[in-house]
Amino acid sequence: MNINKIDLNLLIYLDVLLRECNVTRSASKLNITQPAMSNGLKRLRDLLGDPLLVRTSEGMKPTEKALRLQPIVRKVLLELEEALQPEADFNESTSTRVFRIMASDYAASTVIPRLLNRLREKAPGITLDIMTPSDVTFHDVEAGKIDMAINRFEELPQSFHEKSIWMDDFVCMMSAYNPVIEDFNLESYLQSQHIWVSKTGFGVGVGMDPTDVQKLGWVDEALQQQNRKRSIRVFTRSYHTAMHLALEQDLIATLPRKVALIQLNNPDLAIMEPPFPIAPIELKMIWSPLLHHDASHIWFRRQVIELAEELKSQGNKTLSQKR
Repeated sequence: MNINKIDLNLLIYLDVLLRECNVTRSASKLNITQPAMSNGLKRLRDLLGDPLLVRTSEGMKPTEKALRLQPIVRKVLLELEEALQPEADFNESTSTRVFRIMASDYAASTVIPRLLNRLREKAPGITLDIMTPSDVTFHDVEAGKIDMAINRFEELPQSFHEKSIWMDDFVCMMSAYNPVIEDFNLESYLQSQHIWVSKTGFGVGVGMDPTDVQKLGWVDEALQQQNRKRSIRVFTRSYHTAMHLALEQDLIATLPRKVALIQLNNPDLAIMEPPFPIAPIELKMIWSPLLHHDASHIWFRRQVIELAEELKSQGNKTLSQKR
């Protein structure tokens, strides 16, 4: 096939069609009419000698050839868009740019307040738009609609750029008047009632099942390795809620150290090392290749990394056991 004879606009059509698997939605995404999109699909089928999308009882599904082409076409278009990004200097002191960040509750509690303080000093005209994991999708990040996502991620699309912000270990937070403090060990920990808190990744959360250890996360997986199990009284996706509930005299919250540091000077809370090993977690920031070379985005990423370095040294402190 002679590439000189190919209308490169068809690659854009193909990219959208394979992501949406729907002619009407694809037309809407590209702001063209449905007949124009249908004609584009027909031209693609003739050009490639393959139906690309076939109708099934579950809607339109891509063929094997379409699935092979999809990552290649996506990569080509992303690289082209990145290369065509206009170059411009960035002046943070006068900028009124809005940075949109998807941040987990953990990231919002630890990173965002310090980032805002940093921006007040260096870039007072910049605005932050903070979104939750339920507000956005990987596609939003890939398309550059979200400047950055900060969270713990299991798997990421290969097209994303990523940077590790820090590793964090765990501590136990409880009321300073909780009697378990007098003899805090694995047995007394397991005899207590617990607050579960976690939310990672993207998408809307679902209800938790206390018996499904595989979905309970780091703390319960660590206990399972010792054939032990804790009694969970409360499930929450908010670290601030967990820390507030830890004031109850019969509850323990096991949570990342850097979150606990927020309450370091609270005399009503005790923060103690867990009586069993828990694997640390990694906080990452990810962003679209479309934004990788943008001057304002480069500056913004540097601010996050610099404040993370400052917090790393603070997080290495050994928390005192308060009573």
